[in-house]
Amino acid sequence: MHAVILAGGRGVRLRPYTTAFPKPLVPIGDEFAIIEIVLRQLRSRGFESVTIAIGHLGQLIRAYCGDGSQWGLEIGYWTEDEPLGTMGPVVANLDDLPEHFLVMNGDVLTDLDFRAVLDGHAASGDPLTVAIYDRTVLIDFGVLETGDGHITAFREKPVEHFSVSMGIYAVSRETLRRYPAGGALGFDELVLDLLSAGTPPRVHPFDGYWLDIGRPDDYDRANDDWAALRSRFLPAG
Repeated sequence: MHAVILAGGRGVRLRPYTTAFPKPLVPIGDEFAIIEIVLRQLRSRGFESVTIAIGHLGQLIRAYCGDGSQWGLEIGYWTEDEPLGTMGPVVANLDDLPEHFLVMNGDVLTDLDFRAVLDGHAASGDPLTVAIYDRTVLIDFGVLETGDGHITAFREKPVEHFSVSMGIYAVSRETLRRYPAGGALGFDELVLDLLSAGTPPRVHPFDGYWLDIGRPDDYDRANDDWAALRSRFLPAG
């Protein structure tokens, strides 16, 4: 089983933490970089090989992760000279990948079973599987609907429910064959193309712990949660 970890972003939303080093290397609980937690989780689920797509400050990620032998993994690297989106780096190196593989962001803290996502995808025959999480958002304002210069409806501090992408996907190689290598390809474009073609992506719902460490508030929460939930994130030993 193979996973591609996307670690080429600049981490702009997480500044100033990412001024001097890339977001996947921010420490969690003063113990591990977030990407090390991801790598340990992948290995515990049976993954043996990983490719890390690097860009901004990628040499630091390469120096930290090395060849992966310290975790019992075989790690290779793709270097992006310019941003290619979520799936662009994958398309550029498609022939190096197995028939089905995992693609994920390198800055997510979760106890999702990565193997279950990939196994379920391979068995489904669908072109793409997206791990999804239900989010509840409380709007702190009264929400107005208007028309013809008048209020037509009013909701006081409504609660909205959304299913969001966790930044973790299982992909079939043939799904990406139609795209030219070297071009940018975002997750949004891929999903819209699949919907237009009448081949909607499959979803893998998850209701455990998931945090996208994209903003300082999220990073602070991850560190606050670490001590109590450490055993959920890391395999024994």
